[in-house]
Amino acid sequence: MGFVHLHLHTEYSLLDGECRVSDIPDAVIRAGQSAVAITDHGVMYGAVDFYKSCREKGIKPIIGCEVYVAPRSMEQKDRLLDSDYFHLTLLVRNAEGYRNLNSIVSKAFTQGFYRKPRTDLETLRRHSEGLTALSGCISGAVPKAILARDMSLARERALVYKEIFGRHFYFELQRHGIEGQREVNAALVNFSRELGIPLVATNDVHYTTRADAPVQKLLSAIATGNTVEDTGFGMQGSEHYIKSSSEMESLFADIPEATGNTVRIADECDFDFDFETMHLPAYRVPAPYNAGSYLKKLCADGFDTLLRSGAIPDEAAYRERMEYELSVIGGMGFNDYYLIVWDFVNYARSRSIPVGPGRGSGVGSLCAYLLGITRVDPIRYGLLFERFLNPERVSMPDFDIDFCDERRGEVIEYVTAKYGANHVAQIITFGTLACRQAVRDAGRALGMSYAAVDELAKMIPRYGGVTLAEALAANPELKSRAENDPQAKKLIGYAMKLEGRPRNSSTHATGVVITDEPLVNYLPLAKNDETVVTQFTMNTVASLGLLKIDFLGLRFLTIIRNAEAEICRSVPGFSAENIPYDDAATYDLLSCGRSVGLFQLESEGMRNLLVRLKPRDLEDIISVISLYRPGPAMSIDTFLKNRADPEGTEYAAPCLRGILGTTCGVMLYQEQVMQVCRVMAGYTYGHADIVRRAMAKKKPEVMEKERESFVSGALANGNTREVAEKVFDTMSEFAKYAFNKSHAAAYAVVAYRTAYLKAHYPREYMCALLNTVMGYNEKVGEYISDCAEMGIPLLPPCVNRSMTGFSPEGEGIRFGLAAIKNVGGLFAERIIASRGEKGFSSVESLLERVGGSGNAKAFESLALAGALDCFGIKRSRLVAGMQKALETVTRERGRNSEGQQSLFGGVGDEAAFVFPAADIPELSRAAMLSGEKESTGLYFSGHPLDGFSGAIKELGALNSPQIRHGLESGGITKQDTIKFVGLVTNKRTKVTKKNDIMAFVTAEDDRGELEITVFPKTLIAYGALLEEGSVLVFEGSPELREQPGEASAEHIGMLLKSVYKPTEPPAAGTGSTEEQKKSVYIKVTAENAARLDDALATAETFGGNARIIVYFEREHRLCAVRGKSTDAGEASVGKLKTIMGEANVAVR
Repeated sequence: MGFVHLHLHTEYSLLDGECRVSDIPDAVIRAGQSAVAITDHGVMYGAVDFYKSCREKGIKPIIGCEVYVAPRSMEQKDRLLDSDYFHLTLLVRNAEGYRNLNSIVSKAFTQGFYRKPRTDLETLRRHSEGLTALSGCISGAVPKAILARDMSLARERALVYKEIFGRHFYFELQRHGIEGQREVNAALVNFSRELGIPLVATNDVHYTTRADAPVQKLLSAIATGNTVEDTGFGMQGSEHYIKSSSEMESLFADIPEATGNTVRIADECDFDFDFETMHLPAYRVPAPYNAGSYLKKLCADGFDTLLRSGAIPDEAAYRERMEYELSVIGGMGFNDYYLIVWDFVNYARSRSIPVGPGRGSGVGSLCAYLLGITRVDPIRYGLLFERFLNPERVSMPDFDIDFCDERRGEVIEYVTAKYGANHVAQIITFGTLACRQAVRDAGRALGMSYAAVDELAKMIPRYGGVTLAEALAANPELKSRAENDPQAKKLIGYAMKLEGRPRNSSTHATGVVITDEPLVNYLPLAKNDETVVTQFTMNTVASLGLLKIDFLGLRFLTIIRNAEAEICRSVPGFSAENIPYDDAATYDLLSCGRSVGLFQLESEGMRNLLVRLKPRDLEDIISVISLYRPGPAMSIDTFLKNRADPEGTEYAAPCLRGILGTTCGVMLYQEQVMQVCRVMAGYTYGHADIVRRAMAKKKPEVMEKERESFVSGALANGNTREVAEKVFDTMSEFAKYAFNKSHAAAYAVVAYRTAYLKAHYPREYMCALLNTVMGYNEKVGEYISDCAEMGIPLLPPCVNRSMTGFSPEGEGIRFGLAAIKNVGGLFAERIIASRGEKGFSSVESLLERVGGSGNAKAFESLALAGALDCFGIKRSRLVAGMQKALETVTRERGRNSEGQQSLFGGVGDEAAFVFPAADIPELSRAAMLSGEKESTGLYFSGHPLDGFSGAIKELGALNSPQIRHGLESGGITKQDTIKFVGLVTNKRTKVTKKNDIMAFVTAEDDRGELEITVFPKTLIAYGALLEEGSVLVFEGSPELREQPGEASAEHIGMLLKSVYKPTEPPAAGTGSTEEQKKSVYIKVTAENAARLDDALATAETFGGNARIIVYFEREHRLCAVRGKSTDAGEASVGKLKTIMGEANVAVR
């Protein structure tokens, strides 16, 4: 009679189903069956992958879903009445059934989600055609009523389902030996006879074989936060596997029709996905045009504009290419596609939303360039249209468009409004269990200690895509542990069964689908937070012939836009799109390796390559971006050697000189593979692109066929077999690393623009850059250090001068108010709006105007950051009196109504209120620096490591970025011993299992921080030195560390071996002879006289031997301050200028 499994949960029943989609067909074949259904919990995530996998092995796939049914309407979500739900198994019989199931599952997410995606009876009624329904497991509506001993309710529910689905409703019988099933089955058999509802046997499959039951238990433990030893969760027993037909027939021998009906249902299910038809939405063109003629008109208009501007050097060649592309685009049915993309790009540009010059292979289309979709001339840079749209390989083209990351959403909203919310959605993506995460998750679920799991996880290489099998082969220590340590062997074994499985769903960062008909006609929808997404991934969406577009948010477009806006204050109309591409200063900057903060070019390795290559034009930047990648990097030395000696460059065949000349004889781009095939073997570009793809996939049978074809064509064109085979082998090896030149060219344009801005408008550019990394102290520190190297000082925050973010001021960059702890953007904007053109004349003035907007912590943070230094009041006094001052503000605001004079009785800007006095000394220099660091993440009055630079150099100590780069590049390993000089900012201790004490110390330099582990013996030897606030030399083994639960390295760490104090900097009062000759002059005016005491107190905190000379302007009197001295350096003098005014402090 046979049997078919109609109730099966795959790995897409996330962290519940164990069955891997790729394993199911073989398991079904072993079970002696020819068909199988997929019925994941509430979702259809895996439907297409399941379908393809089954068809590939000759198994009939049945698409379905085990849906959740709400007890009332799915839109009712009362905690007491609607927390329960019922299971119902739905199977697709035909195309109408598929569309209906899509609608049911989609609405369950978009309208009915309450703990689970829920449908309801009314929705089932509207969408029942083409679906077969099974009553579900013991969590179904009918079984739950039976278990509640309410047979009347059970009968009523059964009749409702029968009314909805007619003869296609079945009572589902399951026999796993679990509590309640026997009672439910007996009642269902009786109801079947009474109500004429047929029976069907299922096994509620959750794992592939009986042996996989522990893996499913492990998945459930991961999902619920339990360990496998806990009870009260997961599946009971070990019977929920893909049982053979004979097992199921034996299990239901007393009810043979129940197994026989599975075959009957399977025979009725006849649905196939359509992977051949493309479903492009139509673009509405103005009369009298159709899509083809309108596209042609727009391209011709763009052509004429460029021709008039002199941007087209060869009219005939460009026109021929345009006509060719238009014929291919029209012939393949993609006129509407080009128009849709042109429309939303045009919309973005019309709204001043920055759009990138292009991305990916679409940059190779001249028509895209003429339409303004891209901004890179493909003919000038030798880019190939066939790499994007190949007439010999019909597939959906793929334009990826970069937008300013802050305004990308506006473009998506425009597209949604234009084509309708039912036709536009973002695309789902799945987080999978990579091998490190699999080890960590499995270890937690197995109840192993964090330390034991962490030790094994760290043995796995960090590079992406590595499998546990590859990790074992690459690391003998890991392999040895897996073979000889029973606990490690168990963990690795389970982790290998977990890796690669989908763990969670999220929204793809860029993908959007646009359809001609409502989305649910093609695929099911889900909801991530408030975003509607497809339930199928990017590649699946494309395989169904749907229009998929990447709307990417590129941070550097935002940086360029913000820099342009600042530059336009002094250079009206400036635009980075109009800059020259032969600017000497830009190439000088790159040739010196000064590329920190530049798009694609800022890594240390890239900076080194720029110094070696010394780019001279945009082609060089294109090459740099393509060279600095795995694979091509092996050719860097050859590239540079040939570049230095073009005449000495050797080519396998003379015809290759014209193809490889721009890359110094090195094959670098995918387009070059296509050009070689065309020139040497006479291929069309379409055929050449097929060869390129075959090489990249490394299919032996295809490669051998193409080898003979290539060699034959090369021989016909006068090449020798030896040369032809050598070139083919070179291309084959290269193809897996080859880079898309179209993509590299577009990104080189963005990289060049950032370099030009940094070369000519460094303050404006660095401000825009810094504003995108606020809160990332390591990056902020790196960029500020780069500013210092360019002679651009960082000015401290100031309520009278700072803007919300970093802003150019004079020759420097002013720190922004919003970046101060406890202040935030809204309060910063209020301060800026309230200060007007004149600013705040006093702290009282500030409090009067904005005191009601910020709390005491915000104002204290402003004081500690130095943002209130302009008022000439000690920071210690500001902090001590702020709470009382704000209480006064609040009290007086309550007494005064609007329209009266100043809150405190003053006239105009001068408030009668006086900030509370406090006769306390100014903060020590250490406390001042600590306050700045705590409130801003930076130091302004100096740095705790000032004075140690000589010692650091003498010790050969590395700074934090050097350590990070060394570890990431492999130049430093954890077997090395390095030195690091840093300030101890945090120390915490921990008792080990042996009751010893160990410590974890955080130490920072001016560029970042290290997390230092101090084991018990080392702590005993050096614990007395490890005090917060100490500057120490740390010696130990470096490593990159992960935060628990994170897959990528977050911190630089060190295992401490020894620690000691560095050579101390000169103490206060023992400055250099040169410093002792200097004096700091302070001019006292009517405006700043009240600030003199605070200025002198501040000056004294810096120490040093420079005399302080005060000039009283009104009395024309000069006098030296007895008993006080200061430092004559930039930090102290800058602070005094902030208090007394820029023109009122000088060093002589």
